[in-house]
Amino acid sequence: MPTSRISRARRYLVCQPRHFDVHYAINPWMRDDAQVDTALAGRQWQTLIDAYRDHGHEVETVAPVPGLPDMVFAANSALTLAGKVFGSRFHAPQRRPESTEYETWFKAAGYDVYQPESTSEGEGDLVPAGRYILAGTGFRTTREAHAEVQEFFGVPTIGLRLVDPHFYHLDTALFVLGEEEEEPTLAYYPEAFSSGSREVLRRLFPNAILATRDDAMAFGLNSVSDGRHVFIAPQATGLIDQLTARGYVPVPVDLSEFHKAGGGIKCCTQEIRP
Repeated sequence: MPTSRISRARRYLVCQPRHFDVHYAINPWMRDDAQVDTALAGRQWQTLIDAYRDHGHEVETVAPVPGLPDMVFAANSALTLAGKVFGSRFHAPQRRPESTEYETWFKAAGYDVYQPESTSEGEGDLVPAGRYILAGTGFRTTREAHAEVQEFFGVPTIGLRLVDPHFYHLDTALFVLGEEEEEPTLAYYPEAFSSGSREVLRRLFPNAILATRDDAMAFGLNSVSDGRHVFIAPQATGLIDQLTARGYVPVPVDLSEFHKAGGGIKCCTQEIRP
């Protein structure tokens, strides 16, 4: 029988996709000629927010800013852990003004914000996992930023190298099902990582769920878990079956309009950890 899973109420920060569009190409998913249905994007995003609230989670919003179409991807803005905020320094110049907007929100909410000296894109590449922080590099966040993260939080930070440009952020190739557990369960796509990083993941998380390329390309790994419920792209059918077999409860939410910019459920969701 599958293990009984326990959900924990979370606090999420999001940004309404009022100005969401694709005006430039900074990853393989983006096309300059992409046609974005902004009304559909708004409805899909609201479905996600409603799903979070229906499952007992608190949702807070930062005001969207004209001219910042990717600001909807709140996960890239920071990593918050134990009440501390490690801010962002974006790789792409088009996104750099987002850092100021999110820093303003966090400061107004009573947080001090550390501004990294190196390129770092928040929860896009920084994933708390039990006693570790998993840190992606290869396309956006630098290894120098990993050192800053470890020094700031005092948590062992494990560098993982991404090698497939479709999975340019760690949160497109991996997610944690229960980060507060001593030995958390992961789901990840092995071929997104270098051979050495795959071995690190295998050694640290031998019971991980391994996703197929089809499920990874469907943004199945850009998911959010509360320990029991997994908010996941409905197109990732194989991964949904694996999660169900492990005792998790998938909550399918279609954010396909955001896939045109290389984002999904987790990209739209910053978790504020007390």
